[in-house]
Amino acid sequence: MKEEQLDKLLEDARLIVQDAVHFLRNERKVFSHEVVEYKGFNDLVSYVDKTSEEILVNGLQKLIPNAGFITEENTLTLKDRDYVWIIDPLDGTTNFVHGIPCYCVSVGLTYKQELILGIVHEVNLDECFYARKGGGAYLNGTKIQVSTIPSLGKSLVATGFPYHDFKLMKEYMEVFDFCMKNSQGLRRLGSAAVDLAYVACGRFEVFYEYGLNPWDIAAGALIVKEAGGQVSDFKNENNFLFGKEIIASNTAVHAEFQKVVAHSFQ
Repeated sequence: MKEEQLDKLLEDARLIVQDAVHFLRNERKVFSHEVVEYKGFNDLVSYVDKTSEEILVNGLQKLIPNAGFITEENTLTLKDRDYVWIIDPLDGTTNFVHGIPCYCVSVGLTYKQELILGIVHEVNLDECFYARKGGGAYLNGTKIQVSTIPSLGKSLVATGFPYHDFKLMKEYMEVFDFCMKNSQGLRRLGSAAVDLAYVACGRFEVFYEYGLNPWDIAAGALIVKEAGGQVSDFKNENNFLFGKEIIASNTAVHAEFQKVVAHSFQ
């Protein structure tokens, strides 16, 4: 796909994401805990997630008719295609359910398993972060870059807490303890996609987490890269999209932080 075609595709996809964002914003006004379901321990879902996903799938299918889909709520799953949309219709469902204002829609696109497009639209601040491969990263029309902070000691670190996969908690807490003592602080917002977007625009220097799914990170990872950042798995390799572990940083502190993680996650 040519650059101008990809630019047009990104703009069209952003409009579809905006439809889902509008739906989420309206539903939050009337939402009730009574409609919450549980896919598993601490794994919440409701009609809101499912309807948002239907909005996205129905719209994106029209943009690339033969594309595949990887979707959190299984509205449509077709993985063996050249183009594959990777969708989280509501990243931060627990925040949404409890009325905590940090949740988003996340849409990524791969071509032959390479990320080429990403959109993360945070609902409450109406901040749309987006990028396409080779085109830079943007927030509501303004180009963004990762921060230039050069050391972990001056960095703000973001992470997420495991919901059900606790087998690596000892290793995770070792990194958490190190960051608590050797950085400017830790934050846990409750949305991996937003965490990545905040790395991309320089609000965080580092984000790390394990136990994630592709829809949590696909869009945000590309946005970080296009904003000049670096993304890897815990081994400093490229298996972050399906490997269930990720480090994203401003590049300047990546090697320093990766050593911290590697020391614990041996």
